[in-house]
Order: sequence, then C-alpha cells, then structure tokens
Amino acid sequence: MAELLAVALITVLAVISPGADFAMTVRNSYLYGRAPGIFSAVGISLGVLVHVTYTILGVGLLIAHSPSAFTVIKLAGAGYLVYIGCRTFAKRTQMDIDLSAGAVISRMQALRTGFLTNALNPKTTLFVLSTFTQVVHPDTALWRQIGYGLFMSLAHLAWFALAALFFSNDRLRAKMLRSQILLNRVIGTVLVGLGVALALTPTTQ
Repeated sequence: MAELLAVALITVLAVISPGADFAMTVRNSYLYGRAPGIFSAVGISLGVLVHVTYTILGVGLLIAHSPSAFTVIKLAGAGYLVYIGCRTFAKRTQMDIDLSAGAVISRMQALRTGFLTNALNPKTTLFVLSTFTQVVHPDTALWRQIGYGLFMSLAHLAWFALAALFFSNDRLRAKMLRSQILLNRVIGTVLVGLGVALALTPTTQ
C-alpha cells in the first residue's frame, strides 16, 4: 500500500507540474479545439509507456545482477526528486505558451505531436526512472510494476484530457494559468519531502 501511495503521489505531482507536454496540450486545445487537444493527451499517455517499458526492463536487470548499482541509482533518483522539487518551488515566472496562429491539424497529427513530446522528453525519462527506483524492490512482482506504469500513463491521459477540455474554452484558460506560481510552490515542497523520505527508505523490506 505504501508503494502504491508513493507512486500515486509522485505521479500526480509530476503530471500537474507545467512542462512541455502541458504547453503543447494548451496550444493545441486553444488553437485547434477540443478534439485535437484530447488526441494530444492520448499521445502523451502513450509516450509515457515508452519510458515505462525500458525502465521496467532496466530496473529488473539491475536488481537481478547488481543490487549495489540499483541502490546507487535509487539514491540518485531520490536526489533528482529533491532537485526538481527545489527548482519547481523557486520558479516564479509563469509559463510562456506560444499561441501564434497556424494551420489546422488533424487528430492523428495531434496524437503524434503528443506522443513525440513525451517519448523524446528527457524529463519524462528521469521522472519514470526516479519513481520506479524508489518503489521497486527485489520482491516486487512484474505485474505490479506494469500496473505502476499503466497508472502513470492513465494519470497523464486524465490530466491532459482535462486540460484540453479547459483550454478549448478561452474563458477558463486564464484562470488556470494564473495559479501556476502557487501550484509550483506546493508541488516543490511535497517533492522535496518525498525525495528525502524515499532516500531514507531501505531498498529491501
């Protein structure tokens, strides 16, 4: 249960923290409408699965063949959570989203854009790796690891689909963007606390 709560909390905080995927979803929803925005969200969630797949394979190999290397990466992952927490908390400027006019895009183009935004995003790589190295242990079943990955993907889909619904309505986008600084401070504080707590948690239970 503790592992599941940790995955859920880290995932939710990482998903709602504004980044390239958020900016892309906002842009597509605002410029092109609700359907392209939602298909962008679907692409983002599929992109997460790319990182989940190679992370599960890599973490499994480390546990089986080099527990000490896994411990080092686990501590590095916890350090990364603290780092991004501090960076997020200190960020005082609002995200600048390019809303310049452009040609209408198809649903498949929107899906592809969302997929590539996350599949090629190094921050998503570090997020997935950091999360898995904190909650996966030698006795963690493969089906549970796959479940964690699917949860991450579905959480991205839910959040960015919601963002698409909001930002396809121009009256709501300004309200949501005005809360960025406060949101960053809350997310940053919790991420730092999680990173410290997880670093002190033994690798084996």
